[in-house]
Amino acid sequence: MRAIRGWFRDTTGGLPTTFWYLWTGTLINRLGSFVLVFLAIYLTQERGFSASQAGLVIGAWGVGGAVGTTAGGTLTDRWGRRPTLLTAHLGAATMMLALGFARDLSTLAAGALLLGLFAEAARPAFGAMMIDVVPERDRLRAFSLNYWAINLGFACAAVLAGFAAQAGYLLLFVVNASTTLVTALIIFIRVRETRTVSVGMPRDGKRPGALRTILTDRVYLGFVALNLLGALVFLQHISMLPIAMADSGLSPATYGSVIALNGVLIVAGQLFVPRLIRDRNRSHVLALAAVVMGVGFGLTAFADVAWFFGLTVLIWTLGEMLNSPSNATLIAELSPGELRGRYQGVFSLSWQLAGAAAPILGGLVREQAGNATLWLGCAAIGAVMAVGHLVSGPARERRALALRTAGAAPVVTVQSTAPQPAAPQAAEPVATTRS
Repeated sequence: MRAIRGWFRDTTGGLPTTFWYLWTGTLINRLGSFVLVFLAIYLTQERGFSASQAGLVIGAWGVGGAVGTTAGGTLTDRWGRRPTLLTAHLGAATMMLALGFARDLSTLAAGALLLGLFAEAARPAFGAMMIDVVPERDRLRAFSLNYWAINLGFACAAVLAGFAAQAGYLLLFVVNASTTLVTALIIFIRVRETRTVSVGMPRDGKRPGALRTILTDRVYLGFVALNLLGALVFLQHISMLPIAMADSGLSPATYGSVIALNGVLIVAGQLFVPRLIRDRNRSHVLALAAVVMGVGFGLTAFADVAWFFGLTVLIWTLGEMLNSPSNATLIAELSPGELRGRYQGVFSLSWQLAGAAAPILGGLVREQAGNATLWLGCAAIGAVMAVGHLVSGPARERRALALRTAGAAPVVTVQSTAPQPAAPQAAEPVATTRS
């Protein structure tokens, strides 16, 4: 029992108060995140659209998200983390309800595009705020805890949504909008602005040549490109996996239960991952994660019953668990402080590009070349990613080390006029990860 208490203290102790408000908002929001998980089934079974048409609507979500993350990253640095988060959440809740009432294809696509814009604009602000408030030595466990909350909510949401859909799909949109509003309320009441500006920098966050700095950062863009490949594979679990399971005669409730295994495994094991990987070469961990994810998705080509689909989910989830904390800490270390929001936005952009391309490409490959070709192609992409991480890893670590040792410029905090919570607690010392 003492060992368990010690592990729990080492895992959760000493993190800033603001982190826990963000963590709580994440958990609540994800508990109601029904729509994207079931959107493909909703469009094909409830609305009668084809797989390609469903892919078009989900792709519109990704296009909107690409615009949202780009704009959100800029607003995060110029306007501030807190107002960007509030605006994004309020807009997302509004568009979630609008999408629930849309009926024709063009309206659904437009609604999905605007929903993606608002929903994904929050990502750069949230990521930047997490980096702002959590000291570097505590980020691995903080990002793991946040990822744990995301997947606890996802596991519950996937199961509940499968049964809620039987009572009416509109309920999914209403609940999703409601939890988004609750998250906005937590941010409004308890989270203060965390943006800082270096001495000599304009207080509006503008910096001449900021975009050029990012576009010429080949080390960072190479990392983003590898993430894009991984996202193209990973997002097939939202777009093509439910359709493949439906073709095998499995119900939406069965899909909800199978995909919930992803969240269950992460909830059960994610908090042990930081200790498992903290002394490992980060590039090797990312390469291994890519291979495991590729194998999991590749085996879907041979699945035709619920337990086999569940096995594939468990395999690629193991890869996801290894990938997530290493990815998150590396993004933080490769992002200059004054451009943190924009760097977060560019990374999130890779997910949105994949969100637009994955369902469209997946639908086309599946219809033109067959189900097996789609999933075996995912396995091949995983192998390519693994090689890419091994080759580019040393340059990334050199860049991260250079940014750590360059020395931070003096900063001033841009305060919000909203009610302020207690100041963040000092983080207790923990073992640092090895580069």
